[in-house]
Amino acid sequence: MLNGKVAVITGASRGIGRAVALKLASLGAVVVVNYNGSEERAKEVQQEIEADGGKAYIYRCDVSDYGQCETFIQDVIKEYGHLDILVNNAGVTRDGLLMKMTEEAFDQVIGTNLKGAFNTIRFASRQMLKQKSGRIINMSSVVGVTGNAGQVNYAASKAGVIGLTKAAARELASRGVTVNAIAPGFIETDMTSILPEKVKEASVAQIPLGSFGKPEQVAAAAAFLASEDAGYITGQVLHVDGGMVM
Repeated sequence: MLNGKVAVITGASRGIGRAVALKLASLGAVVVVNYNGSEERAKEVQQEIEADGGKAYIYRCDVSDYGQCETFIQDVIKEYGHLDILVNNAGVTRDGLLMKMTEEAFDQVIGTNLKGAFNTIRFASRQMLKQKSGRIINMSSVVGVTGNAGQVNYAASKAGVIGLTKAAARELASRGVTVNAIAPGFIETDMTSILPEKVKEASVAQIPLGSFGKPEQVAAAAAFLASEDAGYITGQVLHVDGGMVM
């Protein structure tokens, strides 16, 4: 159980982030639902949590903005006095072949997916070191391990998240702060729902378990890494991908 814990989840208004927010709230955590674009969806997540008797608050922050992240994390700490769990889930895609990819498309993806994780960890870790406790969970991707044609920016950002996770884990371990990553495979979200059927069929053919995963399955992995049961696990990448990477 996570009773009394304060959890910040970035990009929590939909998809995997939403599922993580609902799961941690169901285990007793006070959840800060971060969003950047859709306040309406963030409020829906908050309302769903509150309807189940949980506590949730929404906070708009563009995680790619260093200054906004500093204010965001400081505001959470001022409000609650502590910060126990940080889930870096915010992410974007700007797919395209390498030879046609614009500098803007590359920078946007790196800025949100990789720099965004650095930004929040940079400020959250200070509080966690003071507390001598904390759980940081970063969302990587199977693509960050295998690569994927048409996604050099996304693959680079998610591979970078793995390196960031391992380096941060080494730096923060002495104060009882764990840092781990989750690498989801193909998960049923808005991002995958728009894929053509032929692409979906080809993708499923690569998955030993024979189907896309569900956001709730990724959320269950995050809940485990956030729990006391995972207190002796740090610097690891947990694949939730149906066996795509073995």
